[in-house]
Amino acid sequence: MDWITQHEAIARTGIFVSILILMLAAEQIIPERTEKQPRRRQITNLSLTLINTLALRLVPGMTAVAAAALAAQKEWGLFHLIEPGLGASIVFSILALDAGVYLQHLAFHRFPLLWRIHRVHHCDPQLDATTALRFHPAEILPSSAYKFILVLILGAPLIAVIIFEALLNASAIFNHANIHLPRGLDRILRRLIVTPNMHSSHHSPEPKFTNSNYGFFLSIWDRLFGTYSPYNEQADQIGLKEFKRPRTDQLIELLRVPMRKS
Repeated sequence: MDWITQHEAIARTGIFVSILILMLAAEQIIPERTEKQPRRRQITNLSLTLINTLALRLVPGMTAVAAAALAAQKEWGLFHLIEPGLGASIVFSILALDAGVYLQHLAFHRFPLLWRIHRVHHCDPQLDATTALRFHPAEILPSSAYKFILVLILGAPLIAVIIFEALLNASAIFNHANIHLPRGLDRILRRLIVTPNMHSSHHSPEPKFTNSNYGFFLSIWDRLFGTYSPYNEQADQIGLKEFKRPRTDQLIELLRVPMRKS
């Protein structure tokens, strides 16, 4: 664990890149949808990751990992008060942070101003592993601040935050990937985690499906809060009706999406 905490950035980046490459390769072998994936669109999505990384550099220290280090130093947060032990703190931290991300995602759909920003993610006309990277900087920065506050409130251990961040990144890439899972295996997996078929409903242009399946890692929150939607054939339709190509494949146009009317 000491090596992980000392080299968490390298470890998280390594996991992120490895999962991304693995899913991109799997999409070529076992695709769920067989339409051609334009390179320009994928390059645009990847470019947003670079922009968001640079944006986060402008606010150093506003990360979940930095919050965990600060909470440990100052002994702030719930787990420093009740001291449940490291094992229990790790488990409960991961559960609480995942629930927090679910609620944040729900808020980005329910509040009009937040939805204008979040549309960048949903206006992707196709769905693949690079869609998991397609977020506007105006969403990434407050999301980072939100997780910072959550970690401080919890007093989550540093190792728990590192594990959660790796799980969140890996699961987001996995459940956005255009890969085919047998329906039987999918039904088993989605009892615990969010699968590509489960999440594809969330990217449907039909509002009743778009406003469902908000989870990124664990699927229990959608079931618990009544936002779960089973697989539907309309999930093969991806994107938002008001945003069409070629504009949604262009980086500059994506950055302007929050300023456009619905």
